[in-house]
Amino acid sequence: MTVAVTTLRSTIATALSNPTVWQVFSFPPASPLANSVVVEPDDPYIVPSNNQHITVAPLANFRIKLYLPLLDNQGSLMDMEEFIVGVFTKLAASSLNYNIGSVSGVSVDTTAGDLLTTEIRVSLLTSWS
Repeated sequence: MTVAVTTLRSTIATALSNPTVWQVFSFPPASPLANSVVVEPDDPYIVPSNNQHITVAPLANFRIKLYLPLLDNQGSLMDMEEFIVGVFTKLAASSLNYNIGSVSGVSVDTTAGDLLTTEIRVSLLTSWS
């Protein structure tokens, strides 16, 4: 049985799909790829409202990580800003009920080449099963 949080993560990834522009992963890939969106658990991941797990929907928190190639500082930063707006546009067009939190500052990730990265925090109510 697939739990609701797993289905929700996949649903977010599907809502963000834009195959001609970026790849979307509903899980953290082995190494980050340029021009990709990764939906992964945030901290805290699941927040129950109280002790009655049957009647209260838990809040699931996710990070949407964006990765772009770092080609030059000014151009890559402008590309990242367009990327952020593109992700917001995809979320707005979806049927998901969500709360968008903050967008992190842009940073450089060198684990798989030079990538520019940022995170968008998203929270959604879900169910236990």
